[in-house]
Amino acid sequence: MNNKIKPNRYKAGPAEVSHFKSDFNAGIDVCLKFIMVVACFSILSLAAIFVHDFITQAEFFNITDIEILGTEHVTREEILALAGLNRYRNIYEVNTSLAERQIASHPWVQSASLDRKLDSKLKIVIKEHEPLAIVRIREAADILINIQGLPFKEYDPLTDRAENLPIVTGLDVTRIRDQYGFSGMLFDSVMDFLKTAEAVPVERIQGNELTGITLETKHESPEIIPIKLGFDNFNAKLKKAKKIKAYIDKHLPEKTICAMDIFNIEKVFIKTKLNDALHNNLKKGA
Repeated sequence: MNNKIKPNRYKAGPAEVSHFKSDFNAGIDVCLKFIMVVACFSILSLAAIFVHDFITQAEFFNITDIEILGTEHVTREEILALAGLNRYRNIYEVNTSLAERQIASHPWVQSASLDRKLDSKLKIVIKEHEPLAIVRIREAADILINIQGLPFKEYDPLTDRAENLPIVTGLDVTRIRDQYGFSGMLFDSVMDFLKTAEAVPVERIQGNELTGITLETKHESPEIIPIKLGFDNFNAKLKKAKKIKAYIDKHLPEKTICAMDIFNIEKVFIKTKLNDALHNNLKKGA
């Protein structure tokens, strides 16, 4: 009796072998393509590095001129030293972001921007802090504040050239987030006066938590006259002070105002004295 020969189920047939070879060839193709892509990227990276090194080291691209705008308190030499531009540099070697941060580290600089030009020229635009007043802190150094009310450096009368700024007293430094500054109702009143009040020759602004601000001003007089203004409504109060002074000068020429209290604009208190000429004549007559 003849037995039928059964196919070996553990041996791949012709169709399976063909399918295996196809998958194997496809895998090789993928590997080759991947190797080619990596090789291309490597070549391009090397080329980019070569081009970058050539450009940043070529003397042809050395900076020919540096234009600096917006400076008043910061010198050209300080800016060039901070940015590392006080020597010959390739214009494409300069890290503009780093240079801007380095320049902004100067106490007077609020921000800086660097701009490269095609003709190997560099333009630096500086924005300095705009000083508003000198704040005198008890048992500490005087501090300059800008128009935003932020302290930005200790005041140095020899180098800061800010002689015409009013001196503010009576404020206390507080810690705000990660830095020190000023806050509170009294400080807000001082800032309101400095930024919005009519221009007057203010020598000093005395701050008091209970009575607000008091000006020490010459007010068209050789002598300093204290004027108490409180916490608000400064323009109206200053206008009233001018009217009162004009009235005294016209109708009471023998008297001189030596102090004003306009905390309440409806109830003004004035302290006067005999003017110097009349006072001296009276003394001579006596």
